[in-house]
Parts: sequence; C-alpha cells; structure tokens
Amino acid sequence: MLDGVGGSLVRPAQAHPTGGDPGSAHEVLAVVFQIRHDRLCVLVWRRGRPPCEGLWALPGGRLGTTEGLGESIRRQLAQKVDVRELAHLEQLETWGDPDRAPFGRVLATAYLGLVPAGIDPLVPDDTEWWPVSELPPMAFDHAVMVGAARRRLRAKLSYTNIGFALAPPEFTMSQLARYYRAALGHDVAATNLRRVLLRRGQIEETGQSVPSGRSGGRPAALFRFRTRKLEITDAFAVLRPPS
Repeated sequence: MLDGVGGSLVRPAQAHPTGGDPGSAHEVLAVVFQIRHDRLCVLVWRRGRPPCEGLWALPGGRLGTTEGLGESIRRQLAQKVDVRELAHLEQLETWGDPDRAPFGRVLATAYLGLVPAGIDPLVPDDTEWWPVSELPPMAFDHAVMVGAARRRLRAKLSYTNIGFALAPPEFTMSQLARYYRAALGHDVAATNLRRVLLRRGQIEETGQSVPSGRSGGRPAALFRFRTRKLEITDAFAVLRPPS
C-alpha cells in the first residue's frame, strides 16, 4: 500500500527505498485524529507484509525527491487513504533512531493532522479509526508517535484555538465540551468552557439556536470559532482536570 516504514516495506532482496545509501532514507507519517462517537480516534492501517505483518501503522511513506515535507504528507494522505479534509496539519517531530527500521536507517518526520467531527472520509478496507486509549498492536515506533501527537493536542487546547479543527463549523456548547472532553481525557463542564473561550475571544454566538428536545427546556445557542486558523489566545493557560 505505502512505501517505507509507514507503508509496505521494500523486500530485503530489492534495493533500498531511496535507491542509494541507506542513511539517506526519509519518510513522512501522519497521526490523524478525529473525535468519533465522543472518543479521540487515530487513523491507522493494517500491514499485509513483513516485517510487522498484521500490526497497525500510521499512513504515510517515502519523501519524494522534489517534495517538501508538508507537501508530501498531504499528497500521501489524499492518494493513499483519501483524507483530504484536514482542518489542521502541523509538523510534530522527527524520529531518527538507527534501529527503528529493520532494513537500514530511515528518518521519520511525523505530522499531527485533525479532521473535524461529523466528516466521514471514505478510507480503504485495510484502514480504520481506532480509539487512542485502546490502540491495537502498532508497528515500529508508531505508538510512540501517537502518544506524542496526543500530548501536543492536549497542550495546544490550553493556549490556542485549535479546538476549531475538532469541531464542525457550528456547535452547541454541550457538543464542544464533549469534543474537549474526548481530546483532553478528563471531564470538561460546558459552562466553564464557554466562559473561558468567550473570555479569550475564541468563540462567538451565531445568533441561531437548535430546538429543545422532547424533555423541553430552552433552545441551545449555536456557537462558532471566531477564526478557523490557529491562534495563540493565552500563552500561559492550562486546561487542568478537575481536582
């Protein structure tokens, strides 16, 4: 399916993936998160060939000779797992352990990607969304990359407006609190979240509301993020779990 450690490895009898010195191989991988059924999930695919046959891997592959890193991972996500609707993509970290790949040294630059809730990309049959808290057996060092991406997301939810990349264009505060709760891993009260995000200027009311349910009550106001581009809104903030 893919090239390099992130994909279908070149068999030992063949040339190295780069066609040259094993030390020059470089791949790009993506840790793509989405809130699905109120759980933070990551997109992974099941390897069909050794090594690590039957284990799960992050999408990605070999860096093209004329490509930039970001250009390469966007191309591979679109072509190989049909993920094109990323609301946010940022470079995460580069892993360069000499022993991370069995066929020679391969550098891996991982990206954090976010798909808003409510979108359901049509992925291949060997590709699935897995809850981050219940990862399947992962190939290579890909579980480490997922953990690093989750820590980055949790940190940025504190001091930026990155929540826009988890939420649909419009939402109630109850819905948004569920997205934050799934990403942060602890309870988030909708009233407190509303107060914090309004004070930081991250969200605003749309002037619309959704009808109340069968149990009655006031219609729920609809909100949206003021901008759907990443901004630092409180450099010193931390969204801590309740004591």
